[in-house]
Amino acid sequence: MAILASGRGSNLQAVLDAIATGTLDATVAGVFSDRTGAPALQRARAAGVHAQALSPRDYPSRAAFDQALFARVDAVAPDLIVCAGYMRLIDAAALASRAGRIINIHPSLLPAFKGLHTHRQALRAGVAEHGASVHFVTPDLDGGPVIAQARVPVEPGDTETSLAARVLAREHPLLVASLRLFAQARVALHEDRVHVDARALTAALQLSCNDAFA
Repeated sequence: MAILASGRGSNLQAVLDAIATGTLDATVAGVFSDRTGAPALQRARAAGVHAQALSPRDYPSRAAFDQALFARVDAVAPDLIVCAGYMRLIDAAALASRAGRIINIHPSLLPAFKGLHTHRQALRAGVAEHGASVHFVTPDLDGGPVIAQARVPVEPGDTETSLAARVLAREHPLLVASLRLFAQARVALHEDRVHVDARALTAALQLSCNDAFA
């Protein structure tokens, strides 16, 4: 797989750790970023993984940047492209030729709270439950078909910081468990619907407390 990341790379580290311990049968062929100083790049290099960053400021448009970025992604020949804390919208043309091969992990129970500041949105909405979702990437912001989710309760007195930390702790096993399905060739996108074991899902898979899908 190729991983796109803009920040600290904690989800990337969870994937690298799972591969290292043998709980995920996969290979990270490259890590790519839109930020030259992203700590995710340092994590990749520390693990001996190819890491590269391009600056959007060096390109005249989103389309031109994505064309350059994905040329480098394609060079490592990934079966799957994983957006793990990647903070840029991807141009529709780049997505079209890779439909069903790009997934994202988003810190909310989609379709609720798309975009940024999801924990703030959840607290302001007064919801009792929050969480994270893994979904296929489409041109619709955080709107692609949802594969799997992990839920956490919103507790009295929660702040954005405390809620974010609790969600992040569930993001890591959620992403690894979802990637395990891909590694086992059990999940695919057909006609805008998620199929697991050749059956269309009627609802997103839910990660249980023992980090398996219920």
